[in-house]
Amino acid sequence: MSSNSGTRSLLDELRSFDKGGFFDLGHPLLNRIAESFVKAAGIGAIQAVSRDSFLTAVESASGNTGGAKKHRFPDLKGETNSKSIEALVKNTGKESLQWGLTAGMYSGLTYGLKEARGVHDWKNSAVVGAVTGAALALTIEDSSHEQIVQCAITGAAIATTANLLSGIF
Repeated sequence: MSSNSGTRSLLDELRSFDKGGFFDLGHPLLNRIAESFVKAAGIGAIQAVSRDSFLTAVESASGNTGGAKKHRFPDLKGETNSKSIEALVKNTGKESLQWGLTAGMYSGLTYGLKEARGVHDWKNSAVVGAVTGAALALTIEDSSHEQIVQCAITGAAIATTANLLSGIF
């Protein structure tokens, strides 16, 4: 591998992420939070744009522009292309921020709890998953107590399962 950044291939760049990471903010906790945020925010943006593109294509193919199916981004049916693009960027940014904050929070809490308890086990994953799930539920408009509890339980279940399966696979 060449050390000259001008001649490095994309594959070389991707391999270097596993070794050094994206950031060096001076503390492992800050590094993990920032890296998790950036990676998940990118995934959130891609997911939001691809979902909206799919929904728009399905609506166009079926000739259904009246909105019988609930469109995820209601402002995307603007009168002009600039209004539609503005709504797409706004909603993609919001969803990217949600994904990034959730991943950063989960990663930071996992690291902090591991350092505090001295062990990383399914109990840490359950607690961190529940806290992250509840926090994510609070970002939903008009979230109810039941939704917050359901998201906390779901977050704990997913995080615990991922922790238990990571030892198997």
